[in-house]
Amino acid sequence: MTDTATPQEEIQEVQPAEAEGAAQQPRADGRPPRQPRQPRQQQQQKQKPKQAAPQQQAARSRKVHPALEKLFELYPNMFGARFLPLKLGVFQDLLEKHPDDFKKDDLKVALGLHARSTRYLEAVAAGLARHDLDGNAVEPVAPEHVHHAILELHRRRAQRTGEDLRPQLVARIARAVEASGLDREAYAVLVRSRDEDTNAVLDEALAELAQQAAKREALLRAFEASGRDSEQAFAEMYGMDADEVARTLARARAERQPAPPAA
Repeated sequence: MTDTATPQEEIQEVQPAEAEGAAQQPRADGRPPRQPRQPRQQQQQKQKPKQAAPQQQAARSRKVHPALEKLFELYPNMFGARFLPLKLGVFQDLLEKHPDDFKKDDLKVALGLHARSTRYLEAVAAGLARHDLDGNAVEPVAPEHVHHAILELHRRRAQRTGEDLRPQLVARIARAVEASGLDREAYAVLVRSRDEDTNAVLDEALAELAQQAAKREALLRAFEASGRDSEQAFAEMYGMDADEVARTLARARAERQPAPPAA
């Protein structure tokens, strides 16, 4: 027993020896002596090294790149608790501001790891603006970048869960189309790829949006043909919510205006 053993460790070391001595004593009925049971705490301690090994391996695999750690230190608002889309050209900005802190190749690897992280992709997919190193919003994320981030997030989740997430993907792409400010045809030109599966999802989202737009247009035409002098009177005639009708009609009128072409 070492000098540094704790009282609990001393008890656990002594108990097996005492139990072994007791087990050697013959029983009164002549049957073989019972084998001593190990204390529960000792059994648990023997299992802990086996359980700790995978945890240690996982910790080693999650080791942060040194250049990323430096970015966390210099710009906690951009690389810390919250991730924001980075402005285009931030790589060169970092090299110019910190020539002694980063090697070019190390910084390139670190930014690549950051940009491929799920948290960063979530920020891009949400359509947040691109920010400079001071945390100022400087430019919007291009619609095609938002689209590809959504696809990658879906791929990762589907692979992780094994669930059919196609309905959620279609709905999210539909929202991205609407948020882009582009018409459906212009958006499709930007994001369509050679992958048949992703193109099929895109077409499904565009078809859903077209169906919704057709319903709004039909409501607007019905209002125009109704002869009612107010949207509220029209809504009351059909038993619909007046505020919802007003929003739908306003959007239908806006959709009659030509959308701006893709840049």
